[in-house]
Amino acid sequence: MNKDSVVLVTGAGGFIGGHIISELIQRGFNRIRAVDIKPVPEWFQVFPEADSLQLDLAAWPACQKACDGVDAVFNLAADMGGMGFIENNKADCMLSVLINTHRLMAAKEQGIDRYFYSSSACVYAAEKQTDTAVTPLSESDAYPAMPEDGYGWEKLFSERMCRHFREDYGTVTRIARYHNVYGPHGTFDRGREKAPAAICRKVIEAMRNGGNEIEIWGDGEQTRSFMYIDDCVKGSFLIMESDLTEPLNLGSDRLVTINGLVDIVEEIAGTKLKRRYNLDAPQGVRGRNSDNTQIANELGWAPAITLEAGMEKTYKWIFDQMVSRRAA
Repeated sequence: MNKDSVVLVTGAGGFIGGHIISELIQRGFNRIRAVDIKPVPEWFQVFPEADSLQLDLAAWPACQKACDGVDAVFNLAADMGGMGFIENNKADCMLSVLINTHRLMAAKEQGIDRYFYSSSACVYAAEKQTDTAVTPLSESDAYPAMPEDGYGWEKLFSERMCRHFREDYGTVTRIARYHNVYGPHGTFDRGREKAPAAICRKVIEAMRNGGNEIEIWGDGEQTRSFMYIDDCVKGSFLIMESDLTEPLNLGSDRLVTINGLVDIVEEIAGTKLKRRYNLDAPQGVRGRNSDNTQIANELGWAPAITLEAGMEKTYKWIFDQMVSRRAA
């Protein structure tokens, strides 16, 4: 890519997509096309420097329109959310395969130079994630395949599509497997939020409503790693611009329990709350962590933002959003 390239960002109204556009603008790109299924006023971030379009990319004509004259693509479009959403909307998550299918077809048809696909750590087999002290997942652990039902299968299938379009048609594809990305300008309520944003919201609600208790899904001892959005964006650009054709993990390798994440948010908020554990709520796998050996060796990437620093920025942004909503 160069600054004169026409760059398409799909899922532009979402969390990561908005940050990718912001980075493109900061790098001097001035021919950016931003596409999302949501009406533009509902996007998390809208940039006057980008040509913003509302299109349903599950439809072939919309993909053709989005790709017209485009040089490079960041495909971040998907119907997804946190564990509560993906466990209860498996068919909807699977239908996102239409987006990547049509996007790749349009990339082939129009000779697009480079295509970035945002995959997920949900492609990894559940049997390798049954212990809180989980062994970090390396890229080869995606096979033999038994990913997260619905969402994980869609992501793994789409990875294979990228591979075969590269092998059969010469489409230059790059793939990042995101591990729990969090930060400002993302979903924090209404069922699609992930754990970091959900915990921030719950703590803020408890404090503002005079409560002393929050609900935790599961027993709180399930483990994850969490990557701040700035690290995600930097890693995504490194992968996009690299010569690496196979999927790469992009995530933090610091393992933390959900209880530990709550501890961090409570420290930021200056409070201590009672925890009510809901063992019937969606919990996902018991433990998941990223093995960053390959991306460190190949691209020299490692997360730079600590969980404490990233959560403080996230908490402050969600707090401001909730205050402004109540005022409105």
